[in-house]
Amino acid sequence: MGCTQLRNDGFIAAGNMVLFDTSHPLEAEIRTGDAVAEVTILRTPRGALSLPTAQTDQLLARRLPHDTVSGVLLSQHVDTLVAQASRLGPAETHRLGAVIADLVTCFAAEVLGRAELAPAESRTAELRARIVAFISLHLHNPDLRPASIAAHHHISLRTLHTLFRHEPATVAATIRRLRLERCRADLADPRLRELPIAALAARWGLLLPAEFSRAFKAAYGVSPGEFRAEMFRLR
Repeated sequence: MGCTQLRNDGFIAAGNMVLFDTSHPLEAEIRTGDAVAEVTILRTPRGALSLPTAQTDQLLARRLPHDTVSGVLLSQHVDTLVAQASRLGPAETHRLGAVIADLVTCFAAEVLGRAELAPAESRTAELRARIVAFISLHLHNPDLRPASIAAHHHISLRTLHTLFRHEPATVAATIRRLRLERCRADLADPRLRELPIAALAARWGLLLPAEFSRAFKAAYGVSPGEFRAEMFRLR
């Protein structure tokens, strides 16, 4: 895809990101041959970016790096929002939209080499998103705890808990929820049908079967065994 805006030109390959402003004319050409092109467009009010117009205009129609920390986080959140759109309620949609606006702000500031342009609130939201991504990647580690997460990100334990103070769940509760979600998905996976439930839970850092069973039932209303039996009964 080639695009031009405000005398900026860029060639955007599959997986790349580009920023454009709907208040200015845009020229774009998509060449796919016989392939089907799929484009995800995220519309963000300019005022939500909290960046000077003169700075963001420098980024228009340029191919933006998608392999930076901010770029990866932004891409992951947009993909999640698109995949889960039909299941999101108004409150959750609003919260995720605010997170993405903060990530776009930090991403743009990072690409500009001016991280200080991003407001403190946006940098805080990005750090929180980075921590959640780190948790998701390390759920298999039974030693994943708030203290180790804080140490990895070079912040104090108090700062870590402050980051999640206004979130729906604490750090520990977030770890538990994500682990239970992975276990629930595995219990419904026919490829893992022969794997004992205790071994399945251990894959996600839950080493105490009785504790896992209680947490699972509290979250989903049925025991892991009952959930698995019901899933395969319905197939």
